[in-house]
Amino acid sequence: MSAPQLESHELGRDAFADDKEYQLHRLRHSAAHLLAHAVMELYPEARFAIGPPVKDGFYYDIAYGRPFTPEDLALIEARMQEIVKRDLKIVRGELSREEAAKFFGDRKQNFKVELVHSFPEGEAIGTYTQGEFTDLCRGPHVDRTGKLKHTKLMSVAGAYWRGDASNEQLQRIYGTAWQTAQDLKEHLERLEQARARDHRKLGRELKLFMFHEWAPGTPYWLPRGLRIYNLLSTKMREMLLEEGYVEVRAPLLWDKALWETSGHWEHYQEDMFNLVSEDRTFSLKPMNCPAHMLFFRSEKRSYRELPLRVHDQGVLHRNELSGALSGLTRVRQFSQDDAHLFVTEDQIGQEIDHMLGLMQRVYRKLGMGVDVKLSTRPEKFLGEVATWERAEKMLSEAIVRNGFELKVKAGEGTFYGPKIDFDITDAIGRQFQCATVQLDYQLPQRFDLHYVGADNAEHRPVVIHRAIYGSFERFIGILIEHFAGAFPFWLAPVQVRVLTVGGDFADYGAEVVAALKGAGLRVEQDFGDSTVGAKVREAQIEKIPYSLMLGGREKDTRSVTLRAYGQKDQKTLSLDEAVARFQSEDKFAF
Repeated sequence: MSAPQLESHELGRDAFADDKEYQLHRLRHSAAHLLAHAVMELYPEARFAIGPPVKDGFYYDIAYGRPFTPEDLALIEARMQEIVKRDLKIVRGELSREEAAKFFGDRKQNFKVELVHSFPEGEAIGTYTQGEFTDLCRGPHVDRTGKLKHTKLMSVAGAYWRGDASNEQLQRIYGTAWQTAQDLKEHLERLEQARARDHRKLGRELKLFMFHEWAPGTPYWLPRGLRIYNLLSTKMREMLLEEGYVEVRAPLLWDKALWETSGHWEHYQEDMFNLVSEDRTFSLKPMNCPAHMLFFRSEKRSYRELPLRVHDQGVLHRNELSGALSGLTRVRQFSQDDAHLFVTEDQIGQEIDHMLGLMQRVYRKLGMGVDVKLSTRPEKFLGEVATWERAEKMLSEAIVRNGFELKVKAGEGTFYGPKIDFDITDAIGRQFQCATVQLDYQLPQRFDLHYVGADNAEHRPVVIHRAIYGSFERFIGILIEHFAGAFPFWLAPVQVRVLTVGGDFADYGAEVVAALKGAGLRVEQDFGDSTVGAKVREAQIEKIPYSLMLGGREKDTRSVTLRAYGQKDQKTLSLDEAVARFQSEDKFAF
C-alpha cells in the first residue's frame, strides 16, 4: 500500500504546551500507523478508518471480518516490534484528491476514500509512508519506525464509523507509546494502581452508591455514600457563606422560553430532557445560570449590592448518550457547587483573584495539585469579537497575576464566554478538569439585566460563572480514586467501628458507642460472636479509619484499644482521651 513520496515535513509546535508534549504527540501518532502497518501485514483484508493520538496513547479503528482476540493483539504487538527493528524511514507525501481516491480505492480502503472526498477540491492531501504501508495523514510523525520501541497494545473495543450508530461498527484497538522504557513501565504501574482504585469497583465494595437499569446514568446514593455527599456539600456551603455568598434553590423544570432567551435552546437543546404538558414545552434544567438571571432581575438592584454572589446546589439533568455514561464520572443527573457572581466591570479582576484563591485552597486541602488553562472563543459563539477579546485578556491577566503559567486551549470556551479551567492532579499523578471560571457578557444582555449605579443611571452587570468541585458526582468519583477508598477521618462515612471480644462486653460497648455518637462522630458497632481478629480484618477491608477493641481490661479501666486503618500497632487510651483525639481529627474546614 505504497504511494509517491516527497521530502518529509511536519506541522509546527504552536498547538502544544511544550516540547515534551509535542514529541509525545508525534510518537503516538506514529505508533498508530505502526499498529495499522502490523495489522495490514497480518490481516491483509482489514479496512482502516482513523488512528489518532489521544491522552497517554493512541488508537486505530479497523473493520475486520471477526472480532480481534487477545491472541490477535499479542501477534499484532509482536509484528509491530518487528517493524520497529526494520527501522523504516517514514516519509511524507502529497496526492491530489483524484490520486488519493484512486490510490486508496484500488486497495479497497473505503473509509479512506470517504475521507479523501471530504477534503476541499484542489487541496493537496498528505500521506505518510513506511515501507509498503501508506496512510492518509496530516502528521506530525517521527522520521523512523525505530523510534517506536516503547509501545504496547492495551485493549480492543467497539466503535462506529464517524461516531454514528447508523454506520458500520468497527474495532478500536488502543495502545500506549512512550519515549523510554522507564516511562512505559511507570505508565503501566499507574494503570495497575488506577484499576485498584477504580471508583466503580470501590463504590460497590464500600457500599457507597449503585446504579439500576431503570434509571440509567443516575446514581443511587447509599447511606455511606450520601454521608460523603452531604459532608462535601456542607463544607462548601459553610465556606461560601463565610465568603459572602447567598444561597438559592431554583426550580427544576422550566418552560422553553427561558432557554430561548438564554440561547441554550439554539445551542444546547439536543443535550436537554424535554417534555410537553398542556401544550407547553418544558425542559429539565441542565444548568442554573439562566434561572439565576431571573433572580437578579426579580428586584431593582443597586451598585451597593454588587458583587452579588449567588450559590445553588440544585439538581441538574443532561441527556448524555447511553454509550458515554461511565460510573460517577459521566451521568445524566447531578448537582454542582454552582455559583454566579453579578459584578461591575471594575470588580472583575478582584473577584476572579478571589475565586482562584478559593479553588487553590480547596484542592490543596484535599492534597491535590492545581494547574489552570484558558479556553478561548469557539467557532460558534454569542456576542461581538471585541467583547470576547476583552474578556479573554482579563482572564489571562488574572492567571498570570495569580502565579500560574498561561496555557491556552484555543476555541474551547463555551458559546457565551471564555473560561479558566482548573486541572487537578490526584495521588497517582492523573489530571482531571474540575473547577471552572467563565466570564459572561452575553446572558446579562439577553436577559436585559441592570443595576443602578452611583451616578443614578442604569448599568449592565457582568456575570462570572464558577464551580469549584464541578459536579458532586464526578468529584466524589475522583476523590474515591484519589484516596483509594481510604477517606481522611473528617470525610469517612464511618469513622470508628467499636468491636467487642465476645458478647459479654456489649454493655460497655454500648457505652463507648454512645460517648462517640454524643461527640458527633460517625460510629458503627460489631458486638457479634466472631473473633476480634476477624472483626478487625472486616473493618480493614471496609477501610474504616479506626477500630476500637473492647474486652475485660478495657471495661475495668474504662479504656479502649485503638488500631488505625492500614497499621498493625495498637494503642490503649482512656475513653475520654479517645473521644478528644477523634474530635480533634474531625475538625476540618476549607
